[in-house]
Amino acid sequence: MRTRTARQGSVAAALLLALCAPTAAAAPVDSAVESADASSAESAGAALVARRAALAAASRGGGAAGLDFRACPAVEDLPSRVRCATLRVPLDYARPDGPQISLTVSRAAATGAGGAARQGALVQNPGGPGASGMYFPLVADLPGWERISAAYDFVGYAPRGVGRSAPLSCTDPAARPRGPVQEPVHPSPADKAERLAQARAYANGCARRAGAALPYYTTLNNARDLHVLRAALGEERLTLMGASYGTYLGAVYATLYPGHVRRMVLDSAVDPDPRRVWYRNNLDQARGFEGRWHDFRAWVARHHGTYGLGTTPAAVQAAYERVRDAVARTPAGGNVGTGELRAAFLQAAYYDDVWPDRAAALAAFLRGNPSLLAAQAAPDPASAAEAENATAVYTAVLCNDAPWPADWATWDRDNTELARTAPFETWANAFLNLPCASWPVRARQAPVAVGSQPERLPRTLVVAAERDGATPYPGALELQRRLGAGASLVTETGAGSHGVVGGRNDCVDRHVERYLLTGATPGWRVTCTPHPEPAPVSLDDGAAGARRALLPPVV
Repeated sequence: MRTRTARQGSVAAALLLALCAPTAAAAPVDSAVESADASSAESAGAALVARRAALAAASRGGGAAGLDFRACPAVEDLPSRVRCATLRVPLDYARPDGPQISLTVSRAAATGAGGAARQGALVQNPGGPGASGMYFPLVADLPGWERISAAYDFVGYAPRGVGRSAPLSCTDPAARPRGPVQEPVHPSPADKAERLAQARAYANGCARRAGAALPYYTTLNNARDLHVLRAALGEERLTLMGASYGTYLGAVYATLYPGHVRRMVLDSAVDPDPRRVWYRNNLDQARGFEGRWHDFRAWVARHHGTYGLGTTPAAVQAAYERVRDAVARTPAGGNVGTGELRAAFLQAAYYDDVWPDRAAALAAFLRGNPSLLAAQAAPDPASAAEAENATAVYTAVLCNDAPWPADWATWDRDNTELARTAPFETWANAFLNLPCASWPVRARQAPVAVGSQPERLPRTLVVAAERDGATPYPGALELQRRLGAGASLVTETGAGSHGVVGGRNDCVDRHVERYLLTGATPGWRVTCTPHPEPAPVSLDDGAAGARRALLPPVV
């Protein structure tokens, strides 16, 4: 499920975003037996490695002493007060003493401001899969986080495959097309055949470049890595802030290790129903993006006086289509075609704080100035390697996590039907995930039955925006149901920005702060009014003016 975007954050780098042989069909019975045996061995291996990490932490004095935190490498681009370490974990937990990989970890120690007692480590996963949380310690300096950072060490990490943590790659970044990419609105059979061939070549590239390591990039292994990280930090129980895909990771962790859960804030929840992981979740996501695309167009229409793009969502759509037709003929800035245009405006379906900039770019283009659009939508060559890595990890985790349809007829039927009512992102989303149809791993995992743990979890806090497109709201309801009676759901009504915690909504942030500091939740289900919509920015202003200090984008 794509819970990522190409948006550039202030402290987080950009993330981009019968022709298939049935090699990735569900595993036969004998493979299922082997999988069950392997799962038992992996669980035992993870327990062993976590015990060793806990003993190492205790021998070094407790706290975070199990990890050797030192000055961060220059490549991390982190200030000197943030310290970095590496955590060694097995590639395959069934062989705990077999080949090892190193995960990068970052930490800003609790400030103790105001005499606050230290409550331990707050670990964050920003989603993806494929996103790095190494920047998370910088959040401690943002307004509104002072009381939390006084009590907690802020710990970020790059999950396996990401950044310098056993990095995964499926293609040579230098060989990736630099644009423009031209996407047909209604792909023809020939277009689809071409994308199928590309998807299969991409999957084969993952297998060729990753080799025998490819099957081990999974949510289950991410959860086991988190279990070891918790122990290495000297924590008996985990306090986690997970966003987007990070909510699914947190839910899987809670199911596997319920006795090691302290507090969890799960922001912008993925639907953890095993029947929806991951193929059906992606169909749901395309419907969600369509709703948010409408929200953006409705906002632009309300500000026709500023942008002149039409007084109805339909009129704004027509203006967008005029721009799309123009860049199909002559790419903006030489490298912004219809593919780059769609990707840039997909960000408006994720975050409403980009609405003024995107509307201004459309308006300027139609008035004869393509420079704003070119600046916002052109791919950044400097981030090509990072974007390729993020896409590779995203693809590997989703493809490994669950069975996907192996026959093209299923994909074509489902997405053709969906595109009739949700055309904005349906086919792009389908083609992004299409390598999973021919994924060269013998047996896929069965998705974890989140909530099946025998013991009751401590109180957890789920946070969701009612109109979130990337992780549609029904997923939050399902996650709360599966986490049990101790789970509280805070809903930002009438809003849809992806990633609710951290700067947009004071009501939400008060609930999160109180929970992290005291463990108290606000009740079974509570609501917060939506954060203010962004103000329109005239073309004469040139930029969107002052912005609130937000967490880097949830992906």
